[in-house]
Amino acid sequence: MHFPVNIPIGKSSIPVHFVCETLAYFLGYRYYAWLRKQSADKITDHNRLIIFIGAAFGAFVGSHVVGVLENPTLLSQFGIIYFMGNKTIVGGMLGGLIGVELTKKQIGVTVSSGDLMVYPLILAMVIGRTGCFLAGLEDGTYGIASNLPWAIDFGDGTRRHPTNLYEILFWLLLWIGLKAFEKQNPFVDGARFKLFMVSYLLFRLFVEFIKPDYFFGFGLSVIQLVCIAGILYYYKVFLYPSKLTKPHA
Repeated sequence: MHFPVNIPIGKSSIPVHFVCETLAYFLGYRYYAWLRKQSADKITDHNRLIIFIGAAFGAFVGSHVVGVLENPTLLSQFGIIYFMGNKTIVGGMLGGLIGVELTKKQIGVTVSSGDLMVYPLILAMVIGRTGCFLAGLEDGTYGIASNLPWAIDFGDGTRRHPTNLYEILFWLLLWIGLKAFEKQNPFVDGARFKLFMVSYLLFRLFVEFIKPDYFFGFGLSVIQLVCIAGILYYYKVFLYPSKLTKPHA
């Protein structure tokens, strides 16, 4: 396989990464809309729309701010172009979380708005990370050099950890695991989203060690510090795991 993978159209081509990113948004939303029809949503259409706006704004700011902080010295060189061109999923998730919580507080919504989004988000992540993998070195989500049997040469002659494939595997296992667990142990309101967030933050905290990030003198990167902050926010998940599920009748 040659990277990046593009779809030829006449004399030009379309990056598969762009196609996957578009499909991730479209199919993720369609899956969410289908799930909402199958459930008794306690949040009105109006409030859902306002929450979506808050989430989108928070995710935009968070993803770009954390993306820029990964290498802040480049911001002074390239300015707004560097800001707009750098983003990270971890920053987007936590920024979106902050946006949602602030919005819900303003409009008086107290029930979870994230539970319904968990499986659509996982689907979108799987599709999106497939595009990241097929983009090769251009996407910057690959890992450090490796001699493992499954290491991949993305086009520069160096075999690397396919960390984007690791993430796809993580998402699929999380999807299967959550589905299987909650069949036997129904979650309380908000628990599914909390487990979704904590699981991903823990995954990213550890997988960043095999990615070519900028690490501070104490051995952690900006993304890892942000992950730790998010994990601390959800500390109750670790202290009171029994409170995540409904008591058995």
